[in-house]
Amino acid sequence: MLNTAQRVWPAVLLAVVAAACSRADDAPPVATPTLVLSSRDAAIGSPFEMTYRFAVAPDAPPFAEDHWVFVHFIDNNGELMWTDDHEPPTPTRQWKPGSTIEYRRTMFIPKFPYVGETQVEIGLFLLATGERLPLAGETVGQRAYRAATFNMRLQTDNLFVVFRDGWHETEVGGDGTGREWQWSRKEATLAFRNPGRDVRFYLEADQPGVVAFHEPQRVELRIGDAVIDAFFLPPTGQSDIRRIDIPASRLGAAETVEMTISVDKTFVPAEVPALKSTDPRELGVRVFRAFVQPM
Repeated sequence: MLNTAQRVWPAVLLAVVAAACSRADDAPPVATPTLVLSSRDAAIGSPFEMTYRFAVAPDAPPFAEDHWVFVHFIDNNGELMWTDDHEPPTPTRQWKPGSTIEYRRTMFIPKFPYVGETQVEIGLFLLATGERLPLAGETVGQRAYRAATFNMRLQTDNLFVVFRDGWHETEVGGDGTGREWQWSRKEATLAFRNPGRDVRFYLEADQPGVVAFHEPQRVELRIGDAVIDAFFLPPTGQSDIRRIDIPASRLGAAETVEMTISVDKTFVPAEVPALKSTDPRELGVRVFRAFVQPM
């Protein structure tokens, strides 16, 4: 679902984009975009993997600035539902003529009140001004290009993940997105039904305590005594989505799988003067989504 900035941003830039693209766009394309989806169907609330490719034109001029990729998800009435605008892992100023830039992103389908055909439109733009670059492909106007289509459907998977011990109450963002999260303590437990087969576990988390920590936080995931994943989470507030393939043998024989998330350090907002907070809670890591996908 769109946050306030995402709703206002297109409206603010509409005049800029329209002025730049209203005349016949005969500018040579700087690249040809391709988007490959992991599936033709996507369930609400589930992870969705998208592979982006940009084939830079052989005669493309040097990119003078770093552009972002805009990604718009459009319903069958042509209405914008949500966006996944992002900065490509390789900044555009490093893109060379004739090269191909490829990378993968995982996103969770938002809890949006819609099912049906969904169009994905992409393009390149400057974050500061909204100015868009000409690309090769099926244009829908204003230098936006139709890149893929998928069917959005209701979630039917019953492998729900339960936040058990060691979690604080669910919080909801105040920006209108409906985005939810739960803070862990130093150690917290997740649980889900054992499907008796291999699974892929997704975890979306971040650490926004930039003034609380001066170095990355180590996060460890365990089933029983076995560590199934360990990683470092920098205190930038930028969420990271982990994809962990877990064989059935690691899930054990019990009907319910319990997974422990632990961190090497926590903080109490009320004890960090720069935060000017009265929050007395011990905070570990902030988790937005935990999802189990049978293989």
